[in-house]
Amino acid sequence: MKKEILPTYYHNPRCSKSRQGKELLQLRKISFDIKEYLKTSFDKDELLNLFNKLGKKPIEVIRIKEKLFKELKLEGKDLDNEQWAEILIKNPILLERPILSTQTRAIVGRPPENLLTILD
Repeated sequence: MKKEILPTYYHNPRCSKSRQGKELLQLRKISFDIKEYLKTSFDKDELLNLFNKLGKKPIEVIRIKEKLFKELKLEGKDLDNEQWAEILIKNPILLERPILSTQTRAIVGRPPENLLTILD
């Protein structure tokens, strides 16, 4: 029997939108795995795959208003996906949140109701 692969919920418990999204999925009785990405680091392939599933350029899912973004002087940098992945591995706080990722698609949960749009 084939094991069901659950969506992954990239979660930061200190973020109100992330908590709201988690609660919304739980209320809808949607099963998912949680990855607290500030505690459990990414690997490069995981991030490259996530960018691909989101269908967005990395800069579109980077928290550009985050203080660290300015401190790292990333404004206006022309970086490729692999370079952004390296930055996020070292600085995961820069990733927009929450994100729900299925086997084929992913979406940023801002607003949290967006999360429901990729579930079949």
